[in-house]
Amino acid sequence: MIKSLTNLLFPKVCYACLNFLNDNEDTICTNCRHDLPVTNFHFDNNKAIEKTLYGRAQIENGTALFRFEKKGIVQQLIHGLKYKGYENVGFVLGNWLGAELKEISAYNSIDCVIPVPLHQNKLKKRGYNQVTKFGQQIAKAINANYIDNVLIKVTNNKSQTSKKRFARWNNNELFELQNQEQIEHKHILIVDDIITTGATLEACINILNQAKNIKISIATMAIA
Repeated sequence: MIKSLTNLLFPKVCYACLNFLNDNEDTICTNCRHDLPVTNFHFDNNKAIEKTLYGRAQIENGTALFRFEKKGIVQQLIHGLKYKGYENVGFVLGNWLGAELKEISAYNSIDCVIPVPLHQNKLKKRGYNQVTKFGQQIAKAINANYIDNVLIKVTNNKSQTSKKRFARWNNNELFELQNQEQIEHKHILIVDDIITTGATLEACINILNQAKNIKISIATMAIA
């Protein structure tokens, strides 16, 4: 009764299509969930992520939950997550992908989940890292530790989405490694919102590889 009254006075909307949600829906309406372009990379053993990084960085496994399409539902969700405070999108997508990765043996050996970090200035401005909840829910699902004090962003670059392809390939983002003893001899899953050319993830992998005897896998919300 109280919940229904609250929904009447403060109706919730779908973060993808902005239509009103039904009482049994949360964050993304049923229609939009059905229309989301899932990749099934982790089920099909698709190597799209590995191919994106081929010759630049070695990973054990890689997956992306959705395909990113210009002006599509996924773009709407990620834009809302990054710029409109729709943090719950990360929670929902992390639960979604985490439940699937839990059933796949290749991801059961992962010891810790590390998010691609934001520079402290951008983090202060936005108030949150858009991949935090995504990574936390995946870590919870696969029984891994969530660690966000090892990989640190030390430059404050413009958003990747505003860069042309050539500029992304010449990415000069810098990260540094701290508390590396936490990840030595571990299988790490790096999480991010979207992979385009893979330049940011390549930079992260190069820094993390300073730690002893590690293996790295990747999971993102989307692939462009």
